[in-house]
Amino acid sequence: MFRERIHSLWNPECYHGWGKNKKFFEGWYYKIISENQEHKLAIIPGIAMDKKGNKQAFIQVLDGKNLEASYHKFLADDFKPTPRKHNLSIKKNRFTENSIEIDLPNLKGKLQFKQRNPWSSSILSPNIMGPFSFVPFMECYHGILSMDHEIEGTLEYKNKKLSFDNGRGYTEKDWGHSFPEGYVWMQSNHFSKPGVSIKASIAKIPWLGSSFIGHIAGVLIDGKLIEFTTYNGTKLKKCSISSKEVCLEMENKKHSLYILAKRKEATSLAAPIAGFMDARIEESMNAQIEVKLTNKKSNIVLLEDTGFSAGLEVAGNFKVLLK
Repeated sequence: MFRERIHSLWNPECYHGWGKNKKFFEGWYYKIISENQEHKLAIIPGIAMDKKGNKQAFIQVLDGKNLEASYHKFLADDFKPTPRKHNLSIKKNRFTENSIEIDLPNLKGKLQFKQRNPWSSSILSPNIMGPFSFVPFMECYHGILSMDHEIEGTLEYKNKKLSFDNGRGYTEKDWGHSFPEGYVWMQSNHFSKPGVSIKASIAKIPWLGSSFIGHIAGVLIDGKLIEFTTYNGTKLKKCSISSKEVCLEMENKKHSLYILAKRKEATSLAAPIAGFMDARIEESMNAQIEVKLTNKKSNIVLLEDTGFSAGLEVAGNFKVLLK
């Protein structure tokens, strides 16, 4: 168990819950959008354990087009991760970095992912959490498995065949015991130019009896990931949230980032609190994200575009994030 947990530190796609028996959750988030953006699904497999040690496996499906969500509950023994690599099965459902196989009552099929773009990794910064990856008491950990990739395959959804050939996907994950008290999360990889992707989040982070506002953003452009994080010296200049939009401004020594996200109608999803999936959050898959990325030294605008089919969550006590 110890070796598996150490291995997962530098391999965030892998299961982190070896030896965990209570107050723990782990979930993988697969966002899949068809080529014409007509079909929008998020598929979320995971495991949840409450304070008393009660456990359940689950697969949650978000239908962004029809604003519907379904929660499929399984026995904890049906959750079968593979040591030292991401190869997870929940009964007849299988999830890896490069594929998913789904066998649910209203959703069946197989998808392949090609040309994935994971977050950068190094010995001291294994993934998007950076050095916080090694802190043992964090409320929630986060990992980006692919900022953008191509999809191949077909799903049968409610007796209709949906083609995802040449579609675009995004994959991330979370683990710990609870989502933050207040947070904003957004992501889109549907810009006017293929291969561009943005992910940004702001959250209240508990820390040694106190708390701080953490921020993480990444822009994938021309095959390069430009990172804006709390630990790389990025400053959060602005965070405003209304019923219609979210505006964020960040900058570090090299770049500045302006984001204006237009909120759309959202769908309720189950979320973890103290390990179990008893909380509720609202997520839209139809938001729009206006982005302006500037090289501060040359004053050249590297990206000024709008991303569609965007995932957007504004959750909990978001007022603590305002700046």
